[in-house]
Amino acid sequence: MQFIDQARIAVKAGRGGDGICAFRREKYVPAGGPSGGDGGRGGDVVLQADSNLQTLLDFKYKRLFQADDGRRGGPNRSTGASANTLVIRVPCGTEVRDLGTELLLGDLIDNGEQLVIATGGKGGLGNAHYLSNRNRAPEKFTEGKEGEELELQLELKLLAEVGLVGLPNAGKSTLISVLSAARPKIADYPFTTLVPNLGVVRRPSGDGTVFADIPGLIAGAAQGAGLGHDFLRHIERTRVLIHLVDGSSPDPIADAQVLLGELEAYGNGLLERPRLLVLSKAELLDEEQLEMLPAQLSETLGQPVQVISAVTGKGLETLLQQVWQELGVNS
Repeated sequence: MQFIDQARIAVKAGRGGDGICAFRREKYVPAGGPSGGDGGRGGDVVLQADSNLQTLLDFKYKRLFQADDGRRGGPNRSTGASANTLVIRVPCGTEVRDLGTELLLGDLIDNGEQLVIATGGKGGLGNAHYLSNRNRAPEKFTEGKEGEELELQLELKLLAEVGLVGLPNAGKSTLISVLSAARPKIADYPFTTLVPNLGVVRRPSGDGTVFADIPGLIAGAAQGAGLGHDFLRHIERTRVLIHLVDGSSPDPIADAQVLLGELEAYGNGLLERPRLLVLSKAELLDEEQLEMLPAQLSETLGQPVQVISAVTGKGLETLLQQVWQELGVNS
């Protein structure tokens, strides 16, 4: 399935039904008076979060959503039927903005959460509303009001508690495939991962925590270089970041500094978020490198370094214990 995390759509609420001009006409009632009914209300447009959806792909093929109009009033003071609400389902984690003003209208996170995005027009009044002592046979009635119309920017930000970040080919996809049941594409070349992958990792308590594998970042990602700019938004909601550094890289320290620079340039509090520094691919390092590299990384970046191998399982249990500790989960 194609992963789409941004979409632009147009929504239009229904128009209210018109009121009518009518008079009561019955046998033995020569002056029945006005009886025109009111129009029904136009349908609202509502966005609803749906946990069964993972992408905004549906909006690539349909971009105009219009609710039904209300029905016109009837004789004998009959009110026209109001239109049904148009419910548009979006993935949990979707931000909704007005495309014109860029104002944030809502953020749909929980399954079933709804946001009324466009209100239907009110129905018009029938001539029965204008009966008065002065005018016993009014012919005045009003038309229904137009419904609201908006152009929207939808932006999906994945709901994951832990984000895996690193340069391309740092071992993020291999790690998430070992820790969870996720099966991302894995190969020994950069940019194998082109879309975010989610995996559920079992906690000590038995329930699951969602990990997100973000496509590799490169220098300039925050300004739009490579794939990073498109996907950095998906770690905005994470509570903990796992910063993977490829131990087999020609210069792991420079790699780590590049990624920290990108997190700082992107902003939104990513650099201040709890972050675990992890040296990956330990199976490719000799004894001397295993001793020197972690110490050099720790001294340069000023934080402890975990050494892991997703292939052999080295250090994974300790890494998970640190993650649970940061999340406040009892291990």
